Amino acid sequence: MHIPKKGLRVLGIAESYSGRSQSTLAGIVMRRDLVIDGTVFSRVTVGGMDATEAVLSMVRSLGRRDIGAILLSGCVIAFFNIIDPEKVCTETGLPVVCVTYENSEGLEGDIRHHFPGDETRLAAYLRLGERTAFELPGGTVFLRSWGIETGDAGRLVAAFTSEGKIPEPLRVARICARAAHTCFAGKQPSLP
Repeated sequence: MHIPKKGLRVLGIAESYSGRSQSTLAGIVMRRDLVIDGTVFSRVTVGGMDATEAVLSMVRSLGRRDIGAILLSGCVIAFFNIIDPEKVCTETGLPVVCVTYENSEGLEGDIRHHFPGDETRLAAYLRLGERTAFELPGGTVFLRSWGIETGDAGRLVAAFTSEGKIPEPLRVARICARAAHTCFAGKQPSLP
C-alpha cells in the first residue's frame, strides 16, 4: 500500500447507537486527498452478534476494487456486538484498522456482567487482542490492525486525519450514521 498516493481510498465505517433495538452503520469511501466518492449503510442488532456480517455486506454491496483498506471506528459496537476484523480482512483481502480514542482496561468485565455465560461473545472480544497507542497531532488514538503492520496502520490513520484525532472517513461516517439513524427512527435530522 502506497500511503502518500493521492488516489488511495479507504472505507471508513462508524455507527450511530442510541439504545434502540437497531444501530445504524455508515460507510464512507474517501480518497487520500479527503474527497468522498462513495457511501453505504447497514443496520446491526443492539446486543447481537451480526456486526461482522453487516460490515462484510457493506463491502460487498459497494462492489469496488479500488478500496485499499478498511477503517473501523471501534470493533465493539451496538452494546457489545463485536466485529471480527480478522474475518473481514480475510474475506475482503483488505487491511483492517480499528481506531478507538480512549484508554481503558478493557471490556471483559462488562461483557461478563451484561452477558453472563456468553463464552462465544467473550472469546470474540479476547481475539481482538491488545491495542497500540499512536500519537497524532490532535492526541492519542489506540489501534488494532489486521493485514497491515502497526506502524503502517498508524501512518494510514495519520494520512486521513486533517485535524484532531478522528480520521476524516470515520468522522464523516459517524455524522452520516447519526443522520441516517434519525431518519430510520422517523425523525428529521437537524442541520449543523
